[in-house]
Amino acid sequence: MIKPLVTLVGLLHKSKISEQVRYASQALPQLSSEKYNIKRKDFGTIKSSDVSYFKSILNEGRVLTDENDVMPYNIDWIKNCRGQSTVVLKPQNTAEVSAILKYCNEKRLAVCPQGGNTGLVGGSVPVFDEIVLNFSLMNKIESLDDVSGALICEAGCILENLDNYVRERGLIMPLDLGAKGSCHIGGNASTNAGGLRLLRYGNLHGSILGIEAVKADGTVIDCLKALKKDNTGYHLKHLFIGSEGTLGFVTKVAVSCPVLPKAVNLGFFGVENFENILKLYKSAKSSLGEILSAFEMADFDSINSTVQNLKLPNPIADYPFYVLVETHGSDDVHDGEKLSRFLSKEMESGLIVDGTVTSEPSKMQTIWNLRESIAGAGLVVGYVFKYDVSIPLKNYYDLVPILRKKVGDKALIVCGYGHVGDGNIHINVTVPKYSQEIASVLEPYIFEEVSKLNGSISAEHGIGFRKPKYIHYSKDKSALQLMKDLKQLMDPNGILNPYKVLPDTV
Repeated sequence: MIKPLVTLVGLLHKSKISEQVRYASQALPQLSSEKYNIKRKDFGTIKSSDVSYFKSILNEGRVLTDENDVMPYNIDWIKNCRGQSTVVLKPQNTAEVSAILKYCNEKRLAVCPQGGNTGLVGGSVPVFDEIVLNFSLMNKIESLDDVSGALICEAGCILENLDNYVRERGLIMPLDLGAKGSCHIGGNASTNAGGLRLLRYGNLHGSILGIEAVKADGTVIDCLKALKKDNTGYHLKHLFIGSEGTLGFVTKVAVSCPVLPKAVNLGFFGVENFENILKLYKSAKSSLGEILSAFEMADFDSINSTVQNLKLPNPIADYPFYVLVETHGSDDVHDGEKLSRFLSKEMESGLIVDGTVTSEPSKMQTIWNLRESIAGAGLVVGYVFKYDVSIPLKNYYDLVPILRKKVGDKALIVCGYGHVGDGNIHINVTVPKYSQEIASVLEPYIFEEVSKLNGSISAEHGIGFRKPKYIHYSKDKSALQLMKDLKQLMDPNGILNPYKVLPDTV
């Protein structure tokens, strides 16, 4: 039966959850170059004179060279990748980014851009001794037009801070991620991040109105107009959205922010099988229509990992699958009636077995915490192979039971969860520790299977460092050659985020 959400005790605050996951293991990961057998490319080597130059334009406090200070910037948050950088630079404005890149290009010094470092494919950490260009100090909001909803800000603004800012002015950010408390909007743009409410608000290719970016030679590309329509020539902003810092470094973003919904409702339901999830999704699109903002699914093992590893409470009983349905609208009564009719209909049909609904912000956050914490829960007990793929909905969950059988008792957990509304499923394989044996069982097998289904090997996390050799499963030779041509044109010395996105051979 559907019941109101009761008060839940023992809930860890999201920041505490993040800290628990972050410090689950203090062991340093193996160097990426050794782990993945990568050879350093022919770049320059940083000298004391280079460090002196950087200090002359940034001041000494924004040039990190001490090994202990630099180490955190060398490691990704899931502790899979580890670089060997000896210098971290923290610019405060576009002019400084331009000066740094111009100098590095002339000296053939490789540079790795870094935002909140919340990526899952090693795209935001160096592989060898690339200079880390960290954008955390470029965090100013330049303007907000509360009529058009156009927000202009610097790349280092944290997503959650932006959302809080625009909410106070009757708007919301079109993007919502589990990592919103840490991730930067520049990194979101550079990876074309998807998130929890893509079903309603679309991806960043549609929400970003303009971009300012810096090319490898220091040239500033100003495409920062905050216009909904600008049909003058090539859409250059799209070159930088999703290119993961390989064509230029995003320094400012103009984003279209939707109106803050006046009525928000959230339902969390138990479902017997995946076939019923698809039926429920079809019904939700028909019954809830314009107010449907999110339709998420998670299997039992996904939710149970957050319950067991992070001690988060599950507001309903154990079921094979769970569905999270959110609505955004402008009329409490209207939206409540639509949701009630949908629930009554699907309880009677048997698609919804049990669940809870709420419109109270604190209780909605409790449920979202349960869903958003899945990505980090496995890290508490071991190493997690994470896959982020798009698959046609009829085959959406097929790979999870196949992988469970293929990996067998070598894995602690094999689970699937994700955004049914856009066909993006996250598959996590948790093992006691990283093993090349298990890696070889999973890869490239999982990408081959995705390719057979005409899916994408990366739905929202990008290609980064870990997937370039598999990108051909989603892009053919002609597309890859064009990508290489663009890279050669915009970064002829290859200094921008090397070893990422593009394979060495097509």
